[in-house]
Amino acid sequence: MDFKEYVALNKDKVYAKICDYVPIKEPKGHHSIMRDYIDRQGNYRRPGLLLLSGQMFGAPIEKLILPAAAQQLSEDWILMQDDTYDDSELRRGKPAAHRIYGAVHTINSSNIGHMAMWRMLKDYMLKEGLENGNRLFEKFYDMIEYTAEGQYIENYFIHNTKDMKKATEAIYYRIVDSKTCYYSVYGPLQLGAIAAGANDSSLKILKEIGTAAGVAFQITDDILDMTANEKIFGKKNFGDLYEGKLTLMMLHACKSATKAEKISIDAIYSKKRAEKTPEEIDFLRQIIDKYDGIGYATDVREKYGENATKLLEKYSDRLPDNEYKEIMFSAIKDMYKRDK
Repeated sequence: MDFKEYVALNKDKVYAKICDYVPIKEPKGHHSIMRDYIDRQGNYRRPGLLLLSGQMFGAPIEKLILPAAAQQLSEDWILMQDDTYDDSELRRGKPAAHRIYGAVHTINSSNIGHMAMWRMLKDYMLKEGLENGNRLFEKFYDMIEYTAEGQYIENYFIHNTKDMKKATEAIYYRIVDSKTCYYSVYGPLQLGAIAAGANDSSLKILKEIGTAAGVAFQITDDILDMTANEKIFGKKNFGDLYEGKLTLMMLHACKSATKAEKISIDAIYSKKRAEKTPEEIDFLRQIIDKYDGIGYATDVREKYGENATKLLEKYSDRLPDNEYKEIMFSAIKDMYKRDK
């Protein structure tokens, strides 16, 4: 069984648990907005990692469903907010929520998911006991807090700095570390391990592996934004360019660009999304192509992805030896060998 098959096997259980905590009730309009993203069902990669890690360390699947549901629900309500802030066009193949319901209602209704997420964690603590429950809660809280910090750093660049001359790879990697490495990879892995009672030494191993895999995951996401089939990817191409986000491709191109090209790049990045024209986005695409930004990013992605696999092999004898460890190798590869 590979990781995608593993996720598919358990996805319905996680989705059903989320629906239990976020029912559609009066006022239906309010609750239906939050259910929109829930019912679209993402790829469930994050809760899949939590379940996989938990089972690898010996926890029964029944003990893992509730924290996995909290992990997925966090993605659903955070994306509703992110899409509104970024004025994204598509999410999971359909118009972004704020484009259907309006920004005010979307942000307000996302609070339903936020509140239900914490209720799930409270119920987990009551069910599993204070010691294990509090350890999982504190890890979850730390993960969400660090993710929000990364969101602030990214938003500050997009909405305040808006100047590629002040952009560095250090800023890019700081954003990736919180928004992707922790939240998308090693955080879910650690949460599953905690639910199974794994020790701190195991959590450190998962962080080391997950950090490398997380960087590879994010760079892949950046590349797919430029190259993916929109129907498969579920988002509009070139969203990062429209939104003014940092990517390794753009940073590499800016470093190599002529003085005149840099002036044009800065002028485009200083604009809000709605002010950017298709011609300006096409110019940025051409600059990235001219200086092989995608090739550069791909090389870096492969380095981090291969390192994640090597780290998993290095620590293999310190991880439980069972079928789930084999699926973990597939999961790490899925971080950067994917089309959506």
